[in-house]
Amino acid sequence: MRDPILIEIIKGSLASIEMEVETAIARTARSPMIRDAHDFRAGIHDRQLRKLTGRSYSALVHPVARDFPLEEMRPGDVFFHNDVYLSEGGIGHLPDLCVTVPVFHAGRVVAFVQAFGHHDDIGGAVPGSMPSHATSVFEEGLMVPPIKLWDAGVPNQAALTIMTRNTRMPESLAADLDAECAACLMGARRLGELFERYGRAAVEGCFDAIVERTTETYRQEILAKIPAGTWTWEDYAEHDGVDEPQLHTQRITLTKTDDDGGKLIIDFTGTGPQAKGPINHCADYADGNFLKKWLAPILRNLADTPERMAELDVNEGVVPLIEMRFPPPGTLLTPVFPAPTNARTFVILRLLGVLAGVLAKAVDGKMPADQETIRYTGVYGADRDGRPYLMREVLGGGSGGRYYADGEDTIHVVPDSRNLPTEFTESRFPFVVERLGLAVDSGGPGQFRGGLGYDKHIRMLADAHFMSIADRSILACWGVKGGRAGRPFSVTIDPGGPHERVVDALADAEFVRAGEVIRIRTTGGGGWGDPLDRDPQAVLRDVRWGKVSADAARDDYGIVLEGDAIDEVATVRERAAMAAARPAGEPFFDRGEGYPRLAGKSSADCDWLTDAAS
Repeated sequence: MRDPILIEIIKGSLASIEMEVETAIARTARSPMIRDAHDFRAGIHDRQLRKLTGRSYSALVHPVARDFPLEEMRPGDVFFHNDVYLSEGGIGHLPDLCVTVPVFHAGRVVAFVQAFGHHDDIGGAVPGSMPSHATSVFEEGLMVPPIKLWDAGVPNQAALTIMTRNTRMPESLAADLDAECAACLMGARRLGELFERYGRAAVEGCFDAIVERTTETYRQEILAKIPAGTWTWEDYAEHDGVDEPQLHTQRITLTKTDDDGGKLIIDFTGTGPQAKGPINHCADYADGNFLKKWLAPILRNLADTPERMAELDVNEGVVPLIEMRFPPPGTLLTPVFPAPTNARTFVILRLLGVLAGVLAKAVDGKMPADQETIRYTGVYGADRDGRPYLMREVLGGGSGGRYYADGEDTIHVVPDSRNLPTEFTESRFPFVVERLGLAVDSGGPGQFRGGLGYDKHIRMLADAHFMSIADRSILACWGVKGGRAGRPFSVTIDPGGPHERVVDALADAEFVRAGEVIRIRTTGGGGWGDPLDRDPQAVLRDVRWGKVSADAARDDYGIVLEGDAIDEVATVRERAAMAAARPAGEPFFDRGEGYPRLAGKSSADCDWLTDAAS
């Protein structure tokens, strides 16, 4: 019989070890992307390769175990890989470098501690290793299949030399790898201490209990909220960096069965063909193990309360509840080597929204509206001393409105990740951040408004080049159940100046003169519910707080302001006129003004609850 107290001790210890590993990496790494933006994750896995911790997603141990028998591993071994096509789906693009350390007890591998994160540069055609116009993975940087980076405590200097030779940032890459290896080795020691203290049988029994508890919790509290049936929805990436903008489809047909207490079948049939450019994602490996755990946090939105939602972990326990069915090779989710993948965030972020959308159809809209919370922007050039530099930043955006609350402003889908601190960037790079605030009116109108994106202004002090890997510059974050789409992403250089120009969301080397400003506005989340049902006082508060302009208060919500107060009579008249002017029927989802430009029609057939515009 399992001891419930010991289970809680082991569960808490795993979370503590994971946090200690991440803290050690953050304090000792050198690159801004790892140390300051915190774009990395740690994870703990058991001997069966099951992810035990649930605070965030992580890579997989599967490729290491595939290539290196557990029986041949030794204490002090450290494994490394970043090869997208040989990572079993756990690595999405080459800048994500993964370190894996086995944990030993009585001479036997009993677990693994792993860290992976987005590093500044691993070679390839452009600084940052994310060429937006790549047509082959060979343009994206150095590919390393699973190798033994440390052998029984001895670093493989030849491999480290090859990696540092292939990066534009050798010192920071070497320091980051040192930090990650040392942190994971420390985590392995901590985890080994648990086995020494309680014994292998007891600890592994707790591992089983942790995973089984998650399975039952999701089955009883989450899947039970979804009726049996089948629904279909799709969304799109808008460009791939090579072809002209078009709809790159990601489609999900969701089936909820009642077999074995409830199961979800996620069928990606209908997903568009493999793109020429780098928006492909290698998902169809290890039965979609990584993608199951990537998508599962969306299910938490069905929890009884937001507080309960925050308590639910996503570990290996969600895997038995989800069956994935992939289309044949040659699609966005089943690309064929050497298709490029560096901008695969467009696809995997969109899949979060597609799952949320298809679930919204199943549960009468009780899911959040859309969000787009990752895009990469940056500048590179030479500083005042003539030394090369690279500044990459992952800027967030607004999350979608929910059936009970507005969306959150400027969030990031990666826990603990953040924009780069202004004080740090101004001291290290030749530019000044003149504004870092909220993009007014960017949140989608709704009974519950979408969260706002960033409005960031960077003035260059020296000639440089701007780069951007971003989506949702044409297609906006969709609104649901009457909510409207948010504002899309945009970049303007020299706004109001003689050289004002709008920059494409996929850009590798846009020249910026010294003295010019780069204005970046990130996406706002979609709105939830009819904007005419929004509490007028909430609209007035948003205007006072600078989140909504007075013009948008009237145009989007029908709220007429007289100075700093609501004109009650005019507001009633305006809202009635807006309601009367609407068409008789509207789709369940609002995709914004960009969709008709690419699709040639106002909505997709699947945007209606009946899957037909009738």
